[in-house]
Amino acid sequence: MHNDKGGWIYRTFKTYLRFLHDKIFYKKVYLVNTEAIPPAGTPLLIVSNHQNCLNDPLGLLFAIPGRKPCFIARASVFAVHPIADKFLRSIGLLPAFRLNYDGAESLSENASTFKVSEQALIDGQTVVIYPEAGHQDKRWLGNFSMGYLKLAFEAAELADFQKDVVIMPTCNHYSHYFGIRNRFVIKFGEPISLMPYYELYKTKPRTAQREVNKVVIKQISDLMLDIRDLDNYEAIDFIRTTYGDDYAKRQGVKPWHLPERLLTDKQLVARLDALKDDESADVEGIYRDTMSLKKGLDELHISDRSLIFNNNPLSLGFNLLMHIIFFPLWLFSCWPSLPIYLLPMSFFRMKMSDPMFKGSMLYGSAALFTIPIFTIATLLVVGFNFGWLAAVLYVLSFPILIVFCWFYSVSALNMFKGMRCMVNGAKVRQLKQMRASIYERLDKIL
Repeated sequence: MHNDKGGWIYRTFKTYLRFLHDKIFYKKVYLVNTEAIPPAGTPLLIVSNHQNCLNDPLGLLFAIPGRKPCFIARASVFAVHPIADKFLRSIGLLPAFRLNYDGAESLSENASTFKVSEQALIDGQTVVIYPEAGHQDKRWLGNFSMGYLKLAFEAAELADFQKDVVIMPTCNHYSHYFGIRNRFVIKFGEPISLMPYYELYKTKPRTAQREVNKVVIKQISDLMLDIRDLDNYEAIDFIRTTYGDDYAKRQGVKPWHLPERLLTDKQLVARLDALKDDESADVEGIYRDTMSLKKGLDELHISDRSLIFNNNPLSLGFNLLMHIIFFPLWLFSCWPSLPIYLLPMSFFRMKMSDPMFKGSMLYGSAALFTIPIFTIATLLVVGFNFGWLAAVLYVLSFPILIVFCWFYSVSALNMFKGMRCMVNGAKVRQLKQMRASIYERLDKIL
């Protein structure tokens, strides 16, 4: 098993991956309560919710300084491609086979993964596991498989219960799941020592596992945005992402600051849930109207933000002029930005149906294939034709060009939404009235 810090090749590769992750792929990455992480050398099992496929373990990989954690991940991810299998193993991932996904005959293959992980823990290394046995496609906490506690207690038993195995509850939270330049937060809870449970485990192992599992689930649920009302999930999430901006401001929170916004979102969802049985609040009626508003926006191919902008001919004309002025720069930025984005997305549409793989496909292909290939191609083409200094400067500008291309494209898309608002004036006015009515009722009950 690897050591916690890894060799220089691993550290160099990790630095490259971290730069793409923290500076280009995400606009901002927040790490909360890292001071609670036990010191290096502690047998540490990090247990987290799972919402965004490979993006979740990548975030933790970069969040834990001075460690090379071992990740136990869903085996089907390794089957995407042989190169993907090698890449995942190179950054410390090991396959876990699940009954619901891989069949009963595959479960025996878990023995080697668990044996390696147990030894890693006893050697004072860090293991990361996602007990939901698969990523969710919504902001809620799924059921836990207790295999992670079997691993933890068997590791302790391997050391004759002389070492304290520590479980670290953790959560991932994203401003948006798809695309780039979103915000991402990783929150660490309080470490849970297994040593107080050792004696109980020796006589009643399942009871000890169940008691620890309750504590872990409670911590992770408290850390994350855990929307339990799945029947009304779409309406609640739409309210959270739209009305939630105003709600956060009234709590003295900047809506774009994701760690604080997570707290106000949790508070907003909890208050809506508490009011659901209050007939005077008519929360169900608000949910119905919210879904009607969302349907109306989708039919016009506009967003809620389109309703709050001043979409008059003068402002849209100025916006169009600015996009025309910067259009040549956008064309210049399309190399390598558009191929880096479009090639993996085309492959995704051909090969995969689960949308939660999109971010992983985009990041993984960019890090391993498209960015290295286009960097080498650009160096050769520009170097031989315009000189090597120009080629190096061009390649060094790639991060800026990628960010600009994405910003311009999103801005142009919002401009076209504004134009659709102006063309569909009567329908937009109705949607604005519906939105105002929903907000007024929410203000009253909250």
